[in-house]
Amino acid sequence: MAQLTITDIVAQGDRLGLQHCAGPVDERAVARVDVASLELVGTVPAGTLVLVPGEEHPPPYRLDVALRQASARGVAGLVFTTALTLPDTAAALARRGGVPVLAAPGARAADLALVVDRLLAGGASEAMMRASDAVARATAVAAEADSTPESILAAASRTLGCEIELVEDPAVTWTAPDAVCVGEVPIGRLTGAGSDPAATVALPVVASLMSRAAQRRMSDRFAPTQSRADLIVELVLAESSRVEGFVGQAAMLGLPLQLSHVAAWLTPTGVANPVARAPRSAQPALELFALRLVESRPEMWHVAFVQDDLILVSTEEHGAGDHQRRLREVAVRIQEYARTLTGHGWEYTLGLGTPQTGATGLRSSAAEARIAAESAIAAGRVGGVELTDVTGLRRVLLDVYASPTSRSLLADILAPLDALGPERAQVSVQTLLAYLAHRNSLAQAGRELNLHPNAVGYRLKRVRETLQLDLDDPDTRFAVELACRVRLLGASRR
Repeated sequence: MAQLTITDIVAQGDRLGLQHCAGPVDERAVARVDVASLELVGTVPAGTLVLVPGEEHPPPYRLDVALRQASARGVAGLVFTTALTLPDTAAALARRGGVPVLAAPGARAADLALVVDRLLAGGASEAMMRASDAVARATAVAAEADSTPESILAAASRTLGCEIELVEDPAVTWTAPDAVCVGEVPIGRLTGAGSDPAATVALPVVASLMSRAAQRRMSDRFAPTQSRADLIVELVLAESSRVEGFVGQAAMLGLPLQLSHVAAWLTPTGVANPVARAPRSAQPALELFALRLVESRPEMWHVAFVQDDLILVSTEEHGAGDHQRRLREVAVRIQEYARTLTGHGWEYTLGLGTPQTGATGLRSSAAEARIAAESAIAAGRVGGVELTDVTGLRRVLLDVYASPTSRSLLADILAPLDALGPERAQVSVQTLLAYLAHRNSLAQAGRELNLHPNAVGYRLKRVRETLQLDLDDPDTRFAVELACRVRLLGASRR
């Protein structure tokens, strides 16, 4: 420190064992430190911080005389090494005379003088002393059963004598020495210490202690949530015949399947390469952001991943208003944060399901959200927010698509077309669906596809030869049309 002031002394009160009792706390400079009895206060030079030794409380009249003398001499302050209770008259004298009065109960005056003298001298030894004290204090607080990152940070700040704080920084990496992390996911970095060399030495250790406390707190709070999230993934992907088997397990984990659920499905798409895998390193950070975002909200929330896609489920009592809107508010913020994590090379498309009750309702809402996102991607609406169309045939298709067995059976019908290649197979399915949807009319199918009927007929001839199916049979036509519609719903997955 270039110049030690009374404010600096009081700021390091925890480390020095000092308490402010009376008088001003200001920027007056402390020029030197000396140990002297009350009788000698009137002889010390101006700017001296006087340490008054003794274990007994000084007599009130001696206090009054010493305070008047200290004011006349321009003493920087008086420090008593006993527990001090100032009479009203002494407190008034200290205030009017501008004499800071401090107490360091139980301290040895000589030891305290040495510490203050090092503060006055500054330099590497003083910085190392403060850094060592800050690390020791922060470590002691971290060892307490109820310690938090905030309590560790406060202890380190008080002991260092400078304010440090945890700030969000999306650019910080988990390897940075001042990064505070949960696992390998940074939640911020320590800043605000300026060029204080003591802080430079202490901050990496303080950041590590805060990271451990943050990891413990997150584990305590969200471990049950993460277990329930794993169960939700199993439920969403399981066969419909197995749904009832999840009820007991869900009850044990505290997941009330009988309530109302609404799901959101967030799907990443590479801008340059739509079939590329999203950066896996973004998943832990995205999950942590989502969990912290919903932590204080009244609904029950769960975050899970199916490969690269994120599922967000909100659960509450049936009939609660604006359930989907409240889900959307949270999901959109997660969507925005995902973009900041992965940069301009990735877009995130958000699909929203509708509120539904029970285990099957949760599955249906997740299927709706997934199809909404996939349909938007297939239609070129990448990066937006897509609501579920729950009317007519589309709702039936959503239920069919939610069943892996149904999808597999219908996919087998069109599997021979895949041998033509992805692009030709897609064109064949679109042509076949247009033809069947218009009751085998080449003319109407041509108008929909903007093709001449002969061109539609040529395509269909090739499709018939490939599938080897009788498209004149009503049952076959129904199965093939259903297979085409389900295929096109999930087109973005192919």
